Amino acid sequence: MSSMRNAVQRRNHKERAQPEERAKWGLLEKRKDYKLRAADHREKKKRLKILKEKAQDRNPDEFSFGMMSSKVDAQGRKVGDRGNKALSMDVVKLLKTQDAGYIRTMLQMVRKEREELEQKIVLADEEVKVLRDGDKGKKGRHTVYVGGVEEQNDFDEESWFGTGGEWPDRVWNRPRKATKSSEQPTEEDEEGVRPKKLSKKQQEAQEAVEREEKALMNKRARTQQRAAAHLAAVKARERDLMAAEEELEKQRAKMHNTVGGINKHGVKFKLRERKR
Repeated sequence: MSSMRNAVQRRNHKERAQPEERAKWGLLEKRKDYKLRAADHREKKKRLKILKEKAQDRNPDEFSFGMMSSKVDAQGRKVGDRGNKALSMDVVKLLKTQDAGYIRTMLQMVRKEREELEQKIVLADEEVKVLRDGDKGKKGRHTVYVGGVEEQNDFDEESWFGTGGEWPDRVWNRPRKATKSSEQPTEEDEEGVRPKKLSKKQQEAQEAVEREEKALMNKRARTQQRAAAHLAAVKARERDLMAAEEELEKQRAKMHNTVGGINKHGVKFKLRERKR
């Protein structure tokens, strides 16, 4: 009978979910969650009770050997000895020198990276143009292959690229005649004559050109933003390293007694200069 009972499909009993009007309170707490939370609460309660009893039974006059090594600063805070040995002045000076050398090396690396980034970014006509890696500011070229010398002599750049007279020398984002004609109204449009409709293939080609130019502009804009953000981060790191180097130089000068400063009690001091 037990085997037959197990062969019959039973209903899956699911736990009740949180009602919709109480969804803002998060998941519904189950019994296992409540047991863990209650056990943690009881444990904390027991610890607090033990600590309270120790505080009540504490003798304020009892002695501890830790009191011999502990001190109280000017603000009333207890300062204990952690067992750290104080380094000699010569060792500290050597460590400061090594720190200064490391900061100077990192500053040179960051400065070189900043100069390389600034060389890649060229400001022209209030627009940021990001050059390709390896171009180093050189002008790009567009090579067209022809069949012979006669075709080379008869080659017309405007008809080949489909641009105006001033645009063939431009190697990036070169506008087409079809695009410029669609943007600027013709004389026939101004006179009221209906222009000739383009065929379906011509319209598709024109739309493809527009999509390609739009994608290129979006890609250039994203590249400009990334380059500008990277340059700003490198400049911020360079400023931080310069500030750290300056502060470290001040500390080294104070250790060599060459400048004044503020002592640990907050009193300003200045070293006397030798009379000449």
